[in-house]
Amino acid sequence: MKKMKVALVHDYLNQMGGAERVVLAFHELFPDAPLYTSIYDPQRVDPAFQKIDIRTSFMQKMPLVKKHHQPFLPFYPFAMERLDLRGYDLVLSSSSAFGKGVITKPETMHICYCHTPMRWCWNYDEYVEREQLGKLSRSILPFLITGMRVWDQTSAMRVDHFIANSPIVAQRIEKYYRREAVVIPPPVEASRFIFDPTIQPEDYYLIVSRFMPYKRIDLAISACNTLQLPLVIIGSGRDETHEIKIMWCQEQK
Repeated sequence: MKKMKVALVHDYLNQMGGAERVVLAFHELFPDAPLYTSIYDPQRVDPAFQKIDIRTSFMQKMPLVKKHHQPFLPFYPFAMERLDLRGYDLVLSSSSAFGKGVITKPETMHICYCHTPMRWCWNYDEYVEREQLGKLSRSILPFLITGMRVWDQTSAMRVDHFIANSPIVAQRIEKYYRREAVVIPPPVEASRFIFDPTIQPEDYYLIVSRFMPYKRIDLAISACNTLQLPLVIIGSGRDETHEIKIMWCQEQK
């Protein structure tokens, strides 16, 4: 029997989060599959990626793109569409933005594990407010976003089957793409957590997350402070100072 040829696709590999851990889980399922992506910075992701056959787009050679990938927004659709995925039986994409937009042959099955439809595309006003963009970016982005929404919906039609990482993401896929999605929660590496039955659980809410503006950790902080509920936050990221400031201001009230 002919061995199935599989390719993995991911938006970009210049940060480490839950989506990238999902890609590593995909690699465990298909260890021989190459991983296609727009850009790759081995210094910013798990060292495990260095053992994978990673194939990047033309954007890899652009200056500063690995550290500041947001300003290169218009290039990603072209980069994904130019990835050569001929000869594969299955393409498994991990996407919250551009990965699902790859073009495959009619005989190729494309399954997209969607972390969410583009946040900054479909929740633009809130996203821009949280990112605190300058006047120039705010004046240019609306023209790009309109076209990007059209591309996002069009490229969603290239996917044969959608998998959503949660029920709320499945609702978004139905809303913006008019497509059904099977819900499969992200894998959890249970061996990282030690269960001790002798320890009694404590009464508090817990957030484990990167500190990124779109995660809206500030809402959880404000809600728990207002309701006088205990909240434990574990994580780090570029929004860390902002979240700490919110907690400190709330405590002073």
